[in-house]
Amino acid sequence: MPFDGIVLSAVATRLSELLTGGKIDKIYQPEADELLLHIARGREKYKLFLSSNSANPRVCLVDDYGPYPQNPPAFCMLLRKHIQGGCIARLEQKGTERILECAVETVNELGFSRSKRLTIEIMGKHSNIILLDAQSGRIIDSIKRLSPEVNRYRQTLPGCPYIEPPSHGKLPWYAVSRAQIAAALADGEASAEHAAKSILSLAQGIGPRAADELAAEAFAGMAAMCESPSAETLTDAILRALQGLAEKARAGSFAPVVYLDRDGKPLDFHALPIVSLESACEALRFDDISAAIDYYYANRIASNRIRQKSADLLKATQNSLDKQFLKKQRLLEDLAQAENAGQNKLFGELLTANLHVLQPGQKRAILTNYYDGLEIEIPLDPRMSPSQNAQRYYKLYSKAKTAIVEKKARLTETDKEIAYLESVLSFIENAATAEETDALRLELIEAGCLRRNKRGTAKKQPKPAPPAYTVHGGFRVEVGRNNRENDLITFKKAAGGDLWLHTKDIPGAHVILFTGGREAPAPAVLEAAAIAAWHSKGRASENVPVDYTLAKYVKKPAGARPGMVIFTNNKTLYVKPGLPQEDSESRRQSPPSAP
Repeated sequence: MPFDGIVLSAVATRLSELLTGGKIDKIYQPEADELLLHIARGREKYKLFLSSNSANPRVCLVDDYGPYPQNPPAFCMLLRKHIQGGCIARLEQKGTERILECAVETVNELGFSRSKRLTIEIMGKHSNIILLDAQSGRIIDSIKRLSPEVNRYRQTLPGCPYIEPPSHGKLPWYAVSRAQIAAALADGEASAEHAAKSILSLAQGIGPRAADELAAEAFAGMAAMCESPSAETLTDAILRALQGLAEKARAGSFAPVVYLDRDGKPLDFHALPIVSLESACEALRFDDISAAIDYYYANRIASNRIRQKSADLLKATQNSLDKQFLKKQRLLEDLAQAENAGQNKLFGELLTANLHVLQPGQKRAILTNYYDGLEIEIPLDPRMSPSQNAQRYYKLYSKAKTAIVEKKARLTETDKEIAYLESVLSFIENAATAEETDALRLELIEAGCLRRNKRGTAKKQPKPAPPAYTVHGGFRVEVGRNNRENDLITFKKAAGGDLWLHTKDIPGAHVILFTGGREAPAPAVLEAAAIAAWHSKGRASENVPVDYTLAKYVKKPAGARPGMVIFTNNKTLYVKPGLPQEDSESRRQSPPSAP
C-alpha cells in the first residue's frame, strides 16, 4: 500500500509526541532526494528520515542510516545554515493530506528569533521537501526544484510563494458529510466497488486499498445490522466507517502491521490491519509505526537501492564487454581470412614456374596445378609483369603468416579481458552493500572502464574485509567480493596447504578454505564449494561445477588483471549454491576427493 494519509496521520501523531521541543543537532543528505535529521530531546536521541524518492517516499524514525557523503550537497548545507540548532515547535499533518509540516524556531545572525517550516510532501513522483520562511510563506529552497517549464501551476524555486498541491475538491475524511456521500453514490449501484470509488473521490489522503478496506467495512457493518444494500443504507455505512477512521486518528489508536509473502519478503504495510491480507499473508505487528515503516522499506528496497547505485557500473562494464566481444569477432574473422591465405603461396609458385608462358598485361592466367593436375585460374594485375605478380602473391602470403601470429596473440589478450570483465560484472550483480559497490567502482576506474568523478578524487578505498563463514568442523572460509579481495585472500592470506575454490568456467569469487595444516573433511569442502557457487554468476542454478585445488597450485601470470589466475592439480565437484546455515547434505551431488 502506498504511503497514504492514514499512515502519515499515525506518523505525525507519533513524531509530535517524541520530537516536539527537540533540538536539531545534525543534518545529513545521504542521497539526492533524502535527508536525515539528528534530533535531541532531553536525554533521548532520534534520527528522523525524510525521503522524497519518487518510488519510495516516506517519513519515519530510523535506528541508523548511512554512509553519508564526504561533501554535503547544496541543499544539505542550506538546511544546516537555516535550521540546524533550531527547536522543533510543531509537527503536524496538513488536514488528512500526505503533507507533513515541521515548524522550527531558530535564531539568526543578529540574535532575532525566526520561524522556518520544513514541508514534506509524500506524493509519489511529485514528492518533495521544501524549506519555507514561516512569516512570508516564501520558499527558501527545495530538494527538487520545479521551474515554470516543468509545472505552470506551482514552482518550488527560491523566492517563490509556497502554493499547496491541488486538492481536486477532496476534503479531510473527518469533514466529509452525509449529503456529499449520498451525492457521490447517486449515479451508481450500491456495490463495494462503487463505494470505494466514491470514498476515493471525496476523502483526502486515502489510497485505493484503504478505500477498498473502508468499503468492505461499510458492507460488513450493514450485514451486522441486517441492513440490505441500498443507496441510503450504504451512505450511512460509509459515513460510519469514515467517522470510525477519524476517531482512531484522534485517539492515536493505530495498529501498525507489515504483511509478508510466502518467501518472507515484505508485501505491504499499513497503520491499520488490512482485512483482505490477514488470512493470505503472515502479519508482523509493531507497537511503533516508524518501526513498521523502517522494517518494510529496509527489507523491501535495499536491493533496489544497490541496483540504482550500481546502474552506471553495470552499464559501463557491459559496454566494455560488448566492445571486447566485437573485437574478438573481428579478430576471428581476420584470423580465418589469414589462415585461408595459403592459396596465395600456391599462386606465387605456379606463376614462378610458368613465367615463360605468361605475357605482360594479362588480367588472368589459367595454369595447371601440379599438386592435383587440375587447371586453376589466377587473377593478375595487368600493370605488373608476371614476375611482379608472383612476388605480390608471395608478399601477401608472408603478411598473412605474420598476421596469424599477431592476431592469435591479440585474441588471447581479448579473451583475458573478457574473462576479467565478466568477473567484474558478476561481482556487481551480486553486490549487497554500498561498500561493495564503491570498491567495484574504484576497481573499474583503475581498469580504465569508468571515468573518475570530475568533482574530485575518488573515495578512499576502505580496508578490504572479505566476508567469512564457518563450515563443518569449525573451518574458516573467506570469500573475495571483488578482484582485489580475490588477490588478497589467494596470495596474501592463504597458505600453500589451504584449499582454493572457484566455479568452473563461470565468473565468480575466489574462496579459501583455511585448513590450518589439517585435512579438510568432505562436508567442509562441500560447504565451501556451495559458498563459491553462491558467490558466482551461477547462483540461481541448481547444479554448479566448482573447481578446487591447493592454494600452492594457484599462480598469477605476469601482468595479469586483478583476480586473474591459472591453476593446476584441480578436481571438480557439483553442488547446489547456498550458505553454511543451509543443510549441506542437500547440496551434495558428488563427493570430493583430495586434489
